[in-house]
Amino acid sequence: MNLSKAAFFCALTGLFGLIIVIILWTVWLDPPTDTPIGLILLLQLPLLLLPMRGMMHGRPYTFGWATFIALFYFILGVDNAAIEGREFYGSLQIMLSLLMFNGSMLYARIEGRRQRLENEQKETEDQE
Repeated sequence: MNLSKAAFFCALTGLFGLIIVIILWTVWLDPPTDTPIGLILLLQLPLLLLPMRGMMHGRPYTFGWATFIALFYFILGVDNAAIEGREFYGSLQIMLSLLMFNGSMLYARIEGRRQRLENEQKETEDQE
């Protein structure tokens, strides 16, 4: 497996892992008592769903801006890890957001360069 595919799978593992962990934790493992579950899911999940289509299709630009989304969930994980009783949930969010961030960053870098080189080669072939 080459580095590009490994980065692709790391980023998607982080993305889907965050989605699954947020849903499981909020709905089943530790449902909130003071806030509606639907409201929490409505505030946390749509941001993760935004880059999903582009990431599934392997678009480097989408992976590039998905790193910013991963940073938001990293901050959320640090906040959750600081709350007593939610350390494990926060740690999971931190690990998955770092996996998504590093995978997205590496994939965007590798594939962006590869696509740019392919476009430059096509342009030089067209000019000849």
